[in-house]
Amino acid sequence: MQLIGIGASIGTGISLFPQLIKVAREKKAESVSLPMLSVLFAGLVLWVIYGIMKEDWIIIISNAVSMILNACTAVLSIKYKQK
Repeated sequence: MQLIGIGASIGTGISLFPQLIKVAREKKAESVSLPMLSVLFAGLVLWVIYGIMKEDWIIIISNAVSMILNACTAVLSIKYKQK
């Protein structure tokens, strides 16, 4: 069961990485939805809080990594949408 949780966490944690790379390389973000990123970020914050309450490091770390990738994607999206 632990391995399934780790696998799911890795998949979830890196799911935004391809979008982040695409925005960074192309320096374009017209197709990125900031409302979607905002909702996702809120959900990730709640997952981290839940992980803290359960003292489950897999949940905490994977969702914290996702939060960082989400924030980076949002920052680059805002930066490149303004051009």
